[in-house]
Amino acid sequence: MDSFNHQELIKILDMFPGKDVIVIGDVMLDHFVQGSVSRISPEAPVPVVNVENETFTAGGAGNVAVNLSVLGAKPVLISVIGRDAKGNILKHYLDKKGVDTSKMITDDERPTTQKVRIVAERQQVVRVDRESKAKISREVANVCMKNFKQALKKAKGVVMSDYGKGMLSDDNIQEIINLCRKSNVPVCVDPKIDNFLKYKNITCMTPNTKEAWEGMGLPPKKDETSILGLGKEILKTLNADSILITRSAEGMSLFEKGKKTEITTIRATAKEVFDVTGAGDTVISVLTLALACGASLKDAAYISNQAAGIVVGKLGTATATREEIKEVLK
Repeated sequence: MDSFNHQELIKILDMFPGKDVIVIGDVMLDHFVQGSVSRISPEAPVPVVNVENETFTAGGAGNVAVNLSVLGAKPVLISVIGRDAKGNILKHYLDKKGVDTSKMITDDERPTTQKVRIVAERQQVVRVDRESKAKISREVANVCMKNFKQALKKAKGVVMSDYGKGMLSDDNIQEIINLCRKSNVPVCVDPKIDNFLKYKNITCMTPNTKEAWEGMGLPPKKDETSILGLGKEILKTLNADSILITRSAEGMSLFEKGKKTEITTIRATAKEVFDVTGAGDTVISVLTLALACGASLKDAAYISNQAAGIVVGKLGTATATREEIKEVLK
């Protein structure tokens, strides 16, 4: 049995509803094309997929915002979409899910990021990406920052959701962090490798093991001593309050500033893993929301681990509800 007070954790979950949380980062449209295969194409040695169903969901920062909405929070999404049909579909989906999209920017110069997955008989056959990875223009970045400052007046937490599509860059990363620090608002980062070392002075970063090694430019090692050393090194390099490395079947390890010897490792909870898609988005959503409610880093990490265990037990890009998390805490 773990040493966490589950009744206190449930009280934190009860504080989730109504909390304003900003999600700033790269948003994308996930498009799933599902069908069956009964023959190989005469034109090339590839399967012919007979389309039976198509669905659209929000990916990237959009999925983080949806996770927050499902948990009862009031997510404000700050991101960039193109002036195209994909952007319209994405905005409509987010609005329907209870995400505040009023501060999203439409940029005539870039397309809405879209990932099309062709799935046949539950097996992904191919993925088609339509995107621009160029940095957003200075003009667009300025509007985003203006919107961010406005939203920060009410926000209790901030998520920086970096998917390497140009929304977060040198022009705004440090300004966002500085503004959060000045306002005493927790700021948590789901990183991508290109910007990994730029996220200094944050509340928490949530890389998986692969991202942690690559972000530090180091060859991966699997032994426990090396991974614990890696976490401490990231903590020191970024001068972060904490680093939470998600470690799949090994659970997650929390490193906190000022606690050189104490590392909290939380074991994985999933009984069966069906799909890890979106689990990282769930972790950072729950973690940030718990911190926004005044939870300690340890308690926030523990609750996020429980939520991740629920999500990986579902197929597709899934979310966890407060009721589901409460159930596993009872």
